[in-house]
Amino acid sequence: MRRREGDGCPITGALQMVGDKWTLLVVRDLVNGARRTTELLTALHPISSRTLVGRLQDMQRDALIKRIDYGGSPPHVEYVLTERGRLLLPLLDTLKTLGEQLDCNKCGDHKQRVGTYCDVCPRASATTQHTNVAPSSARREPDDSIVLL
Repeated sequence: MRRREGDGCPITGALQMVGDKWTLLVVRDLVNGARRTTELLTALHPISSRTLVGRLQDMQRDALIKRIDYGGSPPHVEYVLTERGRLLLPLLDTLKTLGEQLDCNKCGDHKQRVGTYCDVCPRASATTQHTNVAPSSARREPDDSIVLL
């Protein structure tokens, strides 16, 4: 995301960091641990790989995520939230609450389509909520729900 010169307002600065279509969705998908690029591509469909890689690079530069390169052939790279990135979790909770109040998406609809609730849903088990982070080896089913931002 191309950055503009700020006006000194913290709201402007925060929106330049997270105000695009994909950043908070990447954060949502990293809440429960490390994810590979291909997992993020699947979870964030219809994002293009070029767009995702660009967002991941921007988020690394902003210290919201960390890229872990395990090497190997084929390359094994995972992304995890940093402590700074975790500062966005209350914002995700607020957006989720707002989406519920505006009746944007239904948790029951998601469970019926996918078989599980979203990881950030209070109806999900306690081991998948962001307050109890699952180990990075835990993987979840792709989420094709639409989130209105």
